[in-house]
Amino acid sequence: MEQLSVEVLKSAVKGAAAAFRCRRRLLPAGGPGEKVFPPTFAGAVYAIEQRRIPGRDGPVTCVLLDSVQSQANRMELALQEAVDAGRIRIPLVVVDFTEYDPTGDLEADERAGRLIDRVGKITSLQVPHRLADATLRYSELDGVPFRKSDKGKALNTVSPTNATPLFELCPTALLFGMWDSTGPKGGLGAKFERAMVSEIVGVGVEVGDLRRGVRRDPLGTSRDVTVIPSEDRTEFRVAEGRNRGVRPSKLGLASVPFPKQTDQKTRENYYDGVTIEYAEQTTTLSLICLRRLRFPLNGQPPQDEVDVAARTVLAALGLCAATLAFEAGADLRSRCLLWPDGPTVWELLARPGAEPERFSLTGETAIALLKEAVRQAKEKGLPWPDEPVVLKPSEELVKLARLSQIEAAKKTGETGETA
Repeated sequence: MEQLSVEVLKSAVKGAAAAFRCRRRLLPAGGPGEKVFPPTFAGAVYAIEQRRIPGRDGPVTCVLLDSVQSQANRMELALQEAVDAGRIRIPLVVVDFTEYDPTGDLEADERAGRLIDRVGKITSLQVPHRLADATLRYSELDGVPFRKSDKGKALNTVSPTNATPLFELCPTALLFGMWDSTGPKGGLGAKFERAMVSEIVGVGVEVGDLRRGVRRDPLGTSRDVTVIPSEDRTEFRVAEGRNRGVRPSKLGLASVPFPKQTDQKTRENYYDGVTIEYAEQTTTLSLICLRRLRFPLNGQPPQDEVDVAARTVLAALGLCAATLAFEAGADLRSRCLLWPDGPTVWELLARPGAEPERFSLTGETAIALLKEAVRQAKEKGLPWPDEPVVLKPSEELVKLARLSQIEAAKKTGETGETA
């Protein structure tokens, strides 16, 4: 099978081709019939629906195993790992929290206003709203609030016909979508649709029984012997006299059955996994969506050859993100490890009614494709900075994060379920 080349990619972007797509069939890593665990949504429910499946007479019961949003995050994570490993360089905005990293001395950290838990560096590949995310908005560039800096102000004028500032700062926002709805312009903020869409669905689903279990305590600790924990929960003493204390299960001691309600579904007790016939992952990259983007340079009207070069970079970046995510594997969450039953094949939907053109693509080839597309784009004058824009979190953002961590540290559960 032919390897996808930058010439084919550029021709597809420039011409009338509609999309690249990849359809993969996956099975549980434990083999057919092994339980898998879908994500749960509001009300602790699985996303189950009827879908039409080719070759079936009627609708088939299916369950969502990984949403479009989650798949986008996994592709961004794959890009981030490639950046960290030095395999690729793409424009990034980074918020650096490292000067607030905890040292382990709780009292000294409190006096210095350091965080309870390390945050480190957060990039525009890791925040949910990409360049429009509040974490970036409430950070500073050279002492100036990011959205009031020259680079941040550019977000107020971006649009599909002026996508160059996003291409320079956060090109993944042009692939995976972005809406600057909480920025200075509110609902009128810049909005970009997704060009890259991926989803994993379990086909022919049977829902399991309700969750049941117990955590066995090897000490045989009794629930009737109460304890009084220290404030930081590193020590405790047994309650005596009139000191009532709390049950030892609050500290993770004693045997605990879970959940409390086992005969009907509640918010704390949901179904215990599903079995499926198979899972299918569908990934599409819309070239039509990319063609709506224009890339003017230096205040001049857009030029076709510059637009094609920028769109080719975005297409290469999308294929690179998906291919690297494929190669990272489909370990979606605890007890939901899937394995493809065949090689990965990309199809190009070039002409209506014609058989799709088929291509193979490895991670290394996808990276080479991206680098060549970037090289050609730079020759056209398009900006593609190799070094990230580094922001510092505002004092109030650090304070908010620290106090939120303190609140989170106060919470504990009585459930004895283990990971």
